[in-house]
Amino acid sequence: MKNLMIAAVLALGTMTAYAQEETAIDEAGTAVEENATEATEATTDAAEDTYQAGEEAATEATEEVEETATEATEEVEETATEATEAVEESTEEASDAMESATEEVTAQDGFTAVATEEVPEAVTTALEEAHPGATIDSASMNEDSQYKLSVTTEAGESAELYMDAEGNMIEM
Repeated sequence: MKNLMIAAVLALGTMTAYAQEETAIDEAGTAVEENATEATEATTDAAEDTYQAGEEAATEATEEVEETATEATEEVEETATEATEAVEESTEEASDAMESATEEVTAQDGFTAVATEEVPEAVTTALEEAHPGATIDSASMNEDSQYKLSVTTEAGESAELYMDAEGNMIEM
């Protein structure tokens, strides 16, 4: 019986140790699960924070790019406006200078510039007969309907000719 008792005590001790070991394993498993849950939650929170920070940075960058683009567009528009105004002013000045030069030329020799298309057909026909292949570079007319023609001959030489409205050559 003594042996039986020893065996019972040993069995009881083993069972107690096994029960304690099982409790420790359960507690360790629970702790591991809790740690895993906490780690997952922390990772999720960190990922959400990172995503939100990235989204905010992207929004800020987009706003800065839009602001810079708007400023650049405004500068380009302002420069274009200034350039347009400068061109218009230069055009006006050139036009005024042309008028002044035309008046001076008219005053000097009595001839006023006319478009080559305004030269009468009789004059252009007479020019073609007298100088085949010649082209009219510029034309002027005086009060007596006499024409001063600056022409380039077919040979490439420049000449100044005077004709009346009927195409007759005039010595001046």
